[in-house]
Amino acid sequence: MGIFNLKQAYKTSKVKFLWQLFFLGFLSLFVFFLLVRIGIFGKLPDIEEIENPQNKLATEIYSADSVLIGKYYFENRTPVEYKDISPDLIKVLIASEDARFYQHSGIDIKAIIRAVAFMGKRGGGSTITQQAAHNLFIEPRSRNIVLRIVQKAKEWVIAVIMERKFTKEEILTLYLNTFDFLYNAKGIHSASYTYFNKSPKELTIEESAVLVGMLQNPAAFNPRMNPNDSKEKRNIVYRELLEQGVIDQAKYDQLCKKDIPLQFSRIDHVEGMAPYFRMVLAEELKKWGKQTKKLDGSNYDIYKDGLKIYTTIDSRMQKYAEEAVHEHLAAYQKVFDGQFKYVTSWKPWETKEGKKTLETAIKSSEPYRILKEDGKSFDAIKKAMSVPHKMIVFTHKGPKDTVMTSIDSIIYHRQFLQSGFMVMEKETGHIKAWVGGIDFEYFKYDHANRHTKRQVGSTFKPILYSLAVDNGWSPCLNIPGGTSIYLGNGKYWRPKGGGGGSLQGCLKVSSNVCAAYIIKQLGTEAVYQMAKKMGVTSDIPKVPSIALGACEISLEEMMEVYSVFLNEGVRTSPVLVTKIEDKNGNIIQAFFTERKEVYSNNTAYIMAKMLQGPTSTGGTAARLKNAYKVPGEVAGKTGTTQKQADGWFIGFTPQYLAGAWVGCDDPILHFLSTGNGQGAAMALPIWAKFFNKCFADKKLNFDPQAKFAPPSDSTLVKNICRDPLRDKIKLLQQQGGQVITDHGVSNINDGVNPENQFEN
Repeated sequence: MGIFNLKQAYKTSKVKFLWQLFFLGFLSLFVFFLLVRIGIFGKLPDIEEIENPQNKLATEIYSADSVLIGKYYFENRTPVEYKDISPDLIKVLIASEDARFYQHSGIDIKAIIRAVAFMGKRGGGSTITQQAAHNLFIEPRSRNIVLRIVQKAKEWVIAVIMERKFTKEEILTLYLNTFDFLYNAKGIHSASYTYFNKSPKELTIEESAVLVGMLQNPAAFNPRMNPNDSKEKRNIVYRELLEQGVIDQAKYDQLCKKDIPLQFSRIDHVEGMAPYFRMVLAEELKKWGKQTKKLDGSNYDIYKDGLKIYTTIDSRMQKYAEEAVHEHLAAYQKVFDGQFKYVTSWKPWETKEGKKTLETAIKSSEPYRILKEDGKSFDAIKKAMSVPHKMIVFTHKGPKDTVMTSIDSIIYHRQFLQSGFMVMEKETGHIKAWVGGIDFEYFKYDHANRHTKRQVGSTFKPILYSLAVDNGWSPCLNIPGGTSIYLGNGKYWRPKGGGGGSLQGCLKVSSNVCAAYIIKQLGTEAVYQMAKKMGVTSDIPKVPSIALGACEISLEEMMEVYSVFLNEGVRTSPVLVTKIEDKNGNIIQAFFTERKEVYSNNTAYIMAKMLQGPTSTGGTAARLKNAYKVPGEVAGKTGTTQKQADGWFIGFTPQYLAGAWVGCDDPILHFLSTGNGQGAAMALPIWAKFFNKCFADKKLNFDPQAKFAPPSDSTLVKNICRDPLRDKIKLLQQQGGQVITDHGVSNINDGVNPENQFEN
């Protein structure tokens, strides 16, 4: 009996001990989670943070035709709402990751026990809510077992709070919006476009299975990096769908046989459409952000505030512009390079100016910067940069592996012809296409924006002619040859380039003599002021040679200048953005066209008609019609600078204005002959190729029948050349006589053919 009582007492004490141990463990666990909750092991987010998680959201850039052309971001993340997610994706996600998602309250005890019992071989214990909590608020998973336990406890605490504060749909949306799918695809919106080029709402069950398969390990099961492993994981997801009755056996067998429908399209700061435009726009938007306040008083940040930028770019026209630049310069580079082969005496880098230019380029290079930070001298750096090594260089056919020195690489890349090309819509000033160079990955410098200035050559001359016409000069006025301008100190300036002719005839052939005559008669100051009125913001010199374009102006400025001809004498500033929305779709700011009247619509119409001369037979841009067969009415002006370093063509139809510049970054590199180095050969083909592509695309509504219509409120146009002097001119022409005009005596037969003058 005593032994029995002893055993019973022992048994009772053992049970009591176990209960004590259980309650002690429970109490310890409770205290542990309480300490976690109050932040002893690291601060947890408060309720407000959990209800309003602040991710760094990517700003999206849209074209005028609603195409996503790029993003600005620290993290490429764009949030979506539950209604914008494919139902197939939701079904696949729950079946694969958390089958009891709608039954538990943030923590699935059964899943935890299963994970512990089978060492994770039959699935993990984390719920979707826990994973969302981790993505939102927990630091990267630690390999230290103690720290990992603390992290897991934090996940549980946050998960329970989230389940109380959010609906199940909101938790699913949070999870998908916060997962990193790699390749800068943060969240389901970016992942959908990156891997399948479609919105999350359009995802099929096949595409959903691939993305859900990545959730366990986005690198190991990435369809881009590891297509075979991704397919195998996808099929495991299908098996889980089969086991849970989401799909039947026949559907399972069918799906497993299919390949992954990948349409990979990475959107980043380098790749994508209009990269030069996006770079220039980013700088403007950063300035805008510093000047624009949110409701909380802070400034907008394009890299984390999830804005939507609606630009004026047309994605189709941008595509054609990029193609036109590539097609022309890929072919014309061979012409330029041929000079180095056949004219061996021309060694631009060995001249005094060339050596100075090369030294500047070396000091601007990345290898120089790195070696300079190590305290190396210039001679030591130059020696190090003269050692050959493997590298990848640019070619028009694609990147090329080669071996050369860093200095040779600098010389090699600076010998490529670059381009700036811009297209503007007539009345709105909306920029529809913007190309700043031949390849943004290798050449970051933009050649189209108003900070990049090059000599403009004869594209400046229409400013002169505008001044003359606005002062009453007739297009038929005869301009004498042999003009000399006294510069002072016994010096004269007398440009070369043929004799005189009619005002419109001079513009047609780009006569330098006529340009000198105009600036002599009207004055350098008047020409300078007209240039400023028409949109030139660059600091140009007040000297007679500006008549020939001996001044540096940007392409963007010249587009504004030429907009005056197309818009009835009204200067139209280029517009890049129409509106900016916040992450919730609220319009923060809308942008409108800035217009300013420069001169009468009559003067503008006369100039538009006169500028058709260069594009007609015998004009400097005649190949536009003769060789390239650009349809419809076209007006424009070529420009070629000293030593053929810059080639220009700025032209317009009744609907659109476009400007092209071509040259090397360093003016010491230039064409050796005018035939190859004139604007009509260097730049005009880009313009022609672009417009031919647009005219061929009927969806763009480029109208070949459009005309330069005379202003409806003006009768002066009728007197351009033919009315009321037409009959008198004809008679005097037959008699070899003269006509008295407002500006003196004109010889009718000297460069004027009345039959070819303007008509209404």
